[in-house]
Amino acid sequence: MIHGTHNAVHDVRNENVKIYVNGELFPRNEAKISVFDSGYLVGDGVWEALRLHEGVLVFLDEHLARLWQGAATIGMDVGMSREELMDAVWQTIRANEMHDNVHVRFMLTRGIKKTPSQDPRLTIGGPNLVIIAEHKLADPASRERGVTLFTSSIRRGSPDYLDPRLNCHSKLHEVMALVQALEAGADEALMLDIHGFVATCNATNFFMVKDGEVWTSTGQYCMNGITRGKVIEACQRHDIPCFQKNFSLFDVYGADEAFVTGTFGGLTPVTKVDGRTIGSGSYGPMTRRLQELYEELVHEAVARGNQ
Repeated sequence: MIHGTHNAVHDVRNENVKIYVNGELFPRNEAKISVFDSGYLVGDGVWEALRLHEGVLVFLDEHLARLWQGAATIGMDVGMSREELMDAVWQTIRANEMHDNVHVRFMLTRGIKKTPSQDPRLTIGGPNLVIIAEHKLADPASRERGVTLFTSSIRRGSPDYLDPRLNCHSKLHEVMALVQALEAGADEALMLDIHGFVATCNATNFFMVKDGEVWTSTGQYCMNGITRGKVIEACQRHDIPCFQKNFSLFDVYGADEAFVTGTFGGLTPVTKVDGRTIGSGSYGPMTRRLQELYEELVHEAVARGNQ
């Protein structure tokens, strides 16, 4: 059975969801994009994923800011305003009669290519927009169980050739890291930066806890995760010492707790890294507290959205 931070409770409704493709809604098994799409051909595009809680897309402004920053970074014209993009997202949500515990992923690629090529000048027309909304509740049993990590030999790249903060379609290096971890018997991959310090995981951000302090990487070599930022905010609000700093596997192996963060799963405890048990090897008290504080921030966002 597949186990990881994206384990969801099975929901039969997902078999019949409607998928948005460039202004039209299609049944799941009929949603298609051209083989000449820039994202398919060369990984040329950006994407975001949002959570719908009680009818509110939480932390929306942060996600949209990251999407527009990513598009600007790769020199891609989104081709629509934020309001127009959100109209399409809400159209998809309403068409599927969704309200709560929903995961919405929207993907923008540069568009259709005239012929297979990297050259953006060979793109025909505007960008392609695909929106996939699914009923997805994080499996609470997976959180209680936690995940195991294996340190991959694949490093997070330097910002001078592919900035690790860019949420783009080119994820092959992260896939390669995950493949190594799976072959080593772990659930997900831990990745180091070009200097050998702990950076992030293949699909989530990494934190460790030591002597009441919360540590995470400097942020220079990891995805600028929205949930990561909210955990840091929660620590600052509640006077929990939290440091964005360089640290190595030496520190991780001796940590009291470790956890990873992501939009879908929130906080997920890490029980082992490279076969070494972290702390008690269970869902630790600091991780539980931070999960509760993160949920408070979600509830605040829902309250603001419903006003």
